[in-house]
Amino acid sequence: MGTTRVNFRLPEELLEKADVAAEITHTNRTEVIKKALQQYFEEVEDDERFNEALIELYLDEKIGFETLKEFVGRQDAEAVQASKAVLEQGDDLADELADLE
Repeated sequence: MGTTRVNFRLPEELLEKADVAAEITHTNRTEVIKKALQQYFEEVEDDERFNEALIELYLDEKIGFETLKEFVGRQDAEAVQASKAVLEQGDDLADELADLE
């Protein structure tokens, strides 16, 4: 997995905590923040409302399949992808039927 440099603002208190945690664990600020984000994602991935919103983003084509897969896993992402294809076929059929009238 590649890395990307990002710039963002943090409250000073959080930055100080990250620096103290980095010193205690003999790592660096980046590793502390990366682990905190990973832990956050592990927690939120178990939230049903989060997953529903995530699927909506995929169905609305605001995120791609790979992003969906990162959150829900390959098997569930493929199930959502298949459901999306069925929904799209249903929409196409409805459009064709409407054109017949």
